[in-house]
Parts: sequence; structure tokens; C-alpha cells
Amino acid sequence: MNPSHPNSPAPLSAAPDGLESLRQGIDALDQQLVDLLARRHQLIEEVARVKHQQNLATFHPAREENLISARRAQAMAAGLNPDYIEDLFRTVLRHSRVGQLETLGRRGVRPGARVLLVGGHGSMGRFFHRWFAQSECQVRILDREDWDHVESLTRGIDLCLLAVPIDVTESVAARIGPHLPRACVLADITSLKQAPLAAMLAAHQGPVLGLHPLFGPATTSMDKQIVVVTSGREPAASQWLLDQLMVWGNVLVETTAAEHDEVMGVVQALRHFATFAFGQFMYARGVPIARTLELSSPIYRLELAMVGRLFAQDPMLYAEIVFATPERRALLKEFLESLQGNLEMIEAGDRAQFTTRFREIADWFGPFAEQALRESTFLVEKLVHRF
Repeated sequence: MNPSHPNSPAPLSAAPDGLESLRQGIDALDQQLVDLLARRHQLIEEVARVKHQQNLATFHPAREENLISARRAQAMAAGLNPDYIEDLFRTVLRHSRVGQLETLGRRGVRPGARVLLVGGHGSMGRFFHRWFAQSECQVRILDREDWDHVESLTRGIDLCLLAVPIDVTESVAARIGPHLPRACVLADITSLKQAPLAAMLAAHQGPVLGLHPLFGPATTSMDKQIVVVTSGREPAASQWLLDQLMVWGNVLVETTAAEHDEVMGVVQALRHFATFAFGQFMYARGVPIARTLELSSPIYRLELAMVGRLFAQDPMLYAEIVFATPERRALLKEFLESLQGNLEMIEAGDRAQFTTRFREIADWFGPFAEQALRESTFLVEKLVHRF
């Protein structure tokens, strides 16, 4: 940049001798930190090779939490802020996991496994196509126009993964089941589990597994991404698939189909609907989004980001989730009826009732309220630095 330009930064003035000496000492320490991180990265590559040889998962939760606890204690003994050190080391650990995944994520637990993706041209089908292909699997695709070739596509396959919309999962399972080899694993990735799992068990006499990835096709890394697992039949036969997910970096959470669907009513349907309703209200009032951000607190920006994120994605996906079952629709009706009670409280101007309810709910949340405050404060501080 031309130093004579009016927008050019002012040249740095010479620092006093004492300050310059201190800065040189800091620069030297920073260089040592980079050198140490480079040496740590070399050890991580060795760890990745050992895990590759022994078919071990990338993520080791107990190891990481023990390390964080030890570093926090070390920070306190050294007179440093333990939260600062934890933040630093969690960043280091994440980059270590991602580095390992660059090696391990391409390893196939079952090299040469023949995988059929039903709905493979959809967004999640394409997503899993990439991951299976890079893990040395032979990937085939069966989509709407391919049913005339179902016999050849299913011949000798080890896994049939249903990556189709919720409302057709059961019918697709019934249609594909009779064509599958007895030893083939039939699995799905829908956000409902009871009805799809029952349909797969009825359609196929071999191994059956229900999966629900709690992430979308825009995900760039599987690092610590959760996949819910519901067992169907012959779990030993599908263990290789679960091992492959863990090699990719996923965290597996096992549950029953009934518990999954009950919890997902709140985690997905209620949350997405409430977010939709907030966005709809802002739209109806013509709220100037950009201006509200200029005048907002960081926590508002965080909450608005969650609303905007919803409307940046596929409306059909969220319609499937919200309207999936009568139980979910009943839950949303109950939610709306609960708001009616709040409206009556607002119209009455009853602050005492509001504060009483507030305290009751706070007691119900218990220790999680403080945990949520800490976690959201961390995110808010990140937003402040970013924006």
C-alpha cells in the first residue's frame, strides 16, 4: 500500500529499548510454541498410524477430558486462567482429531464392501456416497429410475442404506427387502425410528439397523458428529458399519426406537417449529433484520442466527420432520395451547405470576441452567470477537 495514501496505516514508531526487548522475548516464545505444536502434530500422525493398524476410533472422550482436567489444574498452579487454557487446548485437540481423520477417515473397516444407497442422488445419499467411496467401499446407487435394475444392483451387496424421505421409507423398505441377500445389512437414516424399523424388520429376514445422523449434508467433518443407533436384528452382523462410523469420527448413542421418537419430538419437531414461528412473526411484522443486528446484543445475534439458519435450508426437509407423525402434531398443539396461558398472564399484567413461573422453571432446569449459561457465554464471546 502507498504510504502517502490517506487510508494507509501509520508507520510503526520505534519502541523504547525496554519494550522492544520484551517484545523480542515474546516473539521468541511464540516461535517455540509453534515449534512445539509442530512436534505435537508429528506425534499425532504416529498416533493415527497406530489407530489405523489397530482399527481404533479417532475420538477418545475419556482421554480428552482427562487431558483437559490435567491442563486446567496445571494452569491454576501456574497462576493462569484455567478457562483460557481449556479453550486453547480444546482448539488443539480438535485440530488433532481432524488431522487424524484425514488419515483414518479414508480407511475402510471392510475394504471392498458393496454398499447400495437407495436414494443415492439425494443430498444425504450423495453425502454418504463420498464417505463410503473414500473408505474403499464399492458404492452403487438405486434411485427412482433404477428399479428395473434392482436385481443386478442388489446382487452380492453387504449393506443397503435407505436415504429416502421419511414418508416413503416404509414403502421403499417393503419394496427392496425381498431382493436383498440374507446376510446384507438393511439400515436407514431417517429421523423417525419406530415405523421404519418395523417396516425393515418385516421386509428383510437378515440384519437390520436403524440410524439417525444428527447432522445434515452440509457437514464437512464427521468429527464428534452424533449418530443415534437403534438395534433391529443380528447386531453382530452390522458391527462393521458402526465401527466405520466411529472411524469417521462419529459419536454413537444407542437407544430404543420408542425413546428416540419421543425425544426427537422435542429435539427436532418442537424446536424447528418454534424457530419457524419466530421467523414467521418477524416476517409478518416486517422487522428490519439488519437494523436489529446493529442495535442488538450478542445473544440476540446468536438466537437470530439459529432462525436464519433454518430458512437457509430445504423447507421440504423441515416439513417432513414437523408433520412426520400424529404424535408430533399433537405435541405442537400442546405447545401452542401452553402459549395461550402465557397470553392471559401478559394481558393481566401479572408480573408476580411470571416471576413465580420463572423460578419454578429455573429449579426444574437445575444445574443445567448454569451449564447453559457458561456454554452460551463462550459462544457469545466468540461472536463478539468475530463480528
